[in-house]
Amino acid sequence: MRTPCELVVKLVLPAFRSLVAKTLIEKYHFSQVAAAQKLGTTQAAISHYVYSKRGDKRIKQMEAIPLIQSAADEIALGIATEKFSSFDAMLKFCGLCRDLRTQNLVCELHKDFLVVPESCDLCLDTQKTA
Repeated sequence: MRTPCELVVKLVLPAFRSLVAKTLIEKYHFSQVAAAQKLGTTQAAISHYVYSKRGDKRIKQMEAIPLIQSAADEIALGIATEKFSSFDAMLKFCGLCRDLRTQNLVCELHKDFLVVPESCDLCLDTQKTA
C-alpha cells in the first residue's frame, strides 16, 4: 500500500528536482555543485539527473505536464536570481503538490500503483482540510 503523499515524495519530487537542476545548469550556468547546494542534494545526484541515469522515464512524464514544467522554471528562476530561499522553493513545491492533487494528477499516478475505488476522493478531501 502506498499513499498519495508517498508517491509524490518517491516519484514526483525527484523528477521535479531533476527538472529544476537541469534548468539551473543549462539555462543559468550553475555548476553541479552549486545546483546541489541550492537543492539540498548531492553533486552525484545532480550528475545522475543531468545525464539521465536516474528516473528518465518519470522525468519525461513530468516534463509533459505544463503545471510541473512551469513550476520548475519558476523555482529555477527564483533560485538563480536569489529571489527564492530554500524555504520559498519548498513552499512552491508544496503548492504544486496541492495543485496536482486538486487536478487529480496524483490520483492518476496513484491508480498505477494501487486499485483505487472510483469513489475515492482522498486528494480532494485533503484539500478541504489543508
